[in-house]
Amino acid sequence: MSLNAEVLFLKSRLSDAFKDVCVFDDRNEMVKKSDVVLTIGGDGTIMHSAKYAAMYSKPILGINLGRLGYVAELEPDEIYMLQSLVNGEYDIQNRSVLSVNIIDSRGEASNYIAINDAVISRGSLSRIIDLQVSIDGADVSSYRADGLLVATPTGSTAYALSAGGPVISPDLKCIELVPICPHSLSARSVILSEKSVIRIKASSPDDESYLTIDGRISQQIYEDDIVEIKNSELTLDMIVIKKRNFYKLASEKLNEVN
Repeated sequence: MSLNAEVLFLKSRLSDAFKDVCVFDDRNEMVKKSDVVLTIGGDGTIMHSAKYAAMYSKPILGINLGRLGYVAELEPDEIYMLQSLVNGEYDIQNRSVLSVNIIDSRGEASNYIAINDAVISRGSLSRIIDLQVSIDGADVSSYRADGLLVATPTGSTAYALSAGGPVISPDLKCIELVPICPHSLSARSVILSEKSVIRIKASSPDDESYLTIDGRISQQIYEDDIVEIKNSELTLDMIVIKKRNFYKLASEKLNEVN
């Protein structure tokens, strides 16, 4: 079976360049009807598509056209390796996904999933915020900081790394908690069990606190709101064609930025 014989689904804005494909404008419908999600772009493009892949339990593979391509499996000159996908010559790496809920004063919840991270931060002009954190029902920490970041192992090499968190191998099952610019000498990153349930309350003088999911979804949160974060039952299934050492890849890719 050749790769060219496969049925492909694309957004309609690409239809002029690719005539012999099925066109969908609804991303949910497109992913639902697909066997595999292929993304072409940078890490941001891949992570945006990854949310839909996780929601519908579809494996995903990224082809790097961006600057870093840290989570991409293939570079443009390795397109020929997609034949391995058609031949079934690949592995699947299951990665953790976060379930994020905002629970308001009436007990009503807004639900999200995060592939990289969920960040509670101050507004652009507001002052430092106070954050109360409980883990598995026990009040364990309070921070005065610009914000607090909760990341998956996949997200440990993104914003969490810039905020001073450690690099975590993506096949580990854990949750990372990283304070952002804390006003403290003792506040440090914490690695939590994959079964941990984190609850966070944020307050600021002007009630300007926001929850941001994967750098894309932003929702204002209020003093009476509770942000609950835990591992989701969903997983992100990354297609692995090349055999690479994670730590060597991290060293190469993250040093490319400098």
